[in-house]
Amino acid sequence: MDRFEYEFVIDGELSERVLSCFPELAVSIDRQHTSTRLSGELPDAAAARGIIARLDDLGLTLREFRRLP
Repeated sequence: MDRFEYEFVIDGELSERVLSCFPELAVSIDRQHTSTRLSGELPDAAAARGIIARLDDLGLTLREFRRLP
């Protein structure tokens, strides 16, 4: 099964509580641009859409989303 790496850039610095909603993703905080980067391997585009749905449910603003090479 192919897995793809995805990256999600969210507006603001997310709290530990919010980050715990995304255990499958690595976290990087960019304090200079006030954003949080979540990245990791997901099995397919449906899983990536699931992450986006979670972000939406939490009321977070997605700045960028991409599949990495």
